[in-house]
Amino acid sequence: MRVKGFLRVVMAVFWACFLFAGGAYSGENGECQCPAFSSFYCKSLHFTGKGMRYWYEAPDGFMKLTGIPYDKLSCNHCHATSCDKCHGVEKNGKMAFSIAKTKKTATCYACHLRGKVSAQFDEKAGFKDVHMAKGMTCTNCHHANDVHGNGTSYYSMRDKGAVEAKCTNCHKPGQNFNAKLRAHRVHRGKLGCEACHVKATMTCYNCHFIEGHKKTAFFPVKTWTMLVNYNNKVTVGGAMTLVWKGKKFIAYAPRFTHSIMAKGRDCADCHGNKAMQLIKSGKKVPVMDFKDGKVIPWKGVVPLAPQKIYFAFMEKDKNGKWYKLPDNTPIQVQFADYARPLTKKQLKRLMMPFGRRRQ
Repeated sequence: MRVKGFLRVVMAVFWACFLFAGGAYSGENGECQCPAFSSFYCKSLHFTGKGMRYWYEAPDGFMKLTGIPYDKLSCNHCHATSCDKCHGVEKNGKMAFSIAKTKKTATCYACHLRGKVSAQFDEKAGFKDVHMAKGMTCTNCHHANDVHGNGTSYYSMRDKGAVEAKCTNCHKPGQNFNAKLRAHRVHRGKLGCEACHVKATMTCYNCHFIEGHKKTAFFPVKTWTMLVNYNNKVTVGGAMTLVWKGKKFIAYAPRFTHSIMAKGRDCADCHGNKAMQLIKSGKKVPVMDFKDGKVIPWKGVVPLAPQKIYFAFMEKDKNGKWYKLPDNTPIQVQFADYARPLTKKQLKRLMMPFGRRRQ
């Protein structure tokens, strides 16, 4: 009881100091600066927002087309530059500190809108993430260091050590994991768990960047997932396409969508599937197409092979109606969050129907 009382006092002092210090402020370069007190939280990605800034302002990032610095975008309003966003609650007209609020998925969804929309897609499809179905929330996997940081300043959540949550923290041999399963034996060390267990990737397609965060400025899609190389393993990923005054941009990245299936994919869902059959025949996979005023998304698994997959890009006319941009105009490509295309060897293996012996 004394320990709990002491912790309450410490948190109360922390809260008071933060509020009276005036919270965070922006420095000359637009980056968030720490308030008067010193805290390792000020180096966390939730505070700095470096994850989005780093890739947006990279030499091959989208800022190359827009010319707009990250600190001038509306995207950066989500970053938690005070404790209020996750801990602040109102009680009887006064603000109070709450730990219970942080354990609610809705608290995370306030900023992580992609996750919220993904869950809505799953609900409409009659599917529920296996962990959510058991009543788990974000903080069951993402503990304090994932949220508050660990005192190290990272440029991306994909930097080594930036995020500690991983499947094997809970799923260990003999503990919620069957290491003897053939799929686990064959893919061990080559694939991340999510490559087989994520149902589909949440994609914000064809962002009409000039409109900002309007619901009519992009197309939310969740019918396909992309296999990408990251950290020497194949994992799930996605693509984000953007348009700026007729200019086209696409970023490929590892993308962990919280739509986890208890049973992994069937072998044929990846090996020798329709996408791989098209590639083998010399054709491109129409991952996202646009015909007769409608978006036509691919369904199933596709490989990250930029020269073998196709994305349509759209612009809006003066009446706000979408039209397709010419396919022969250049596309600026970025491999964000350290994503890499599949190798020729990996593609060759995927082209072979499962069970066929290599000659």
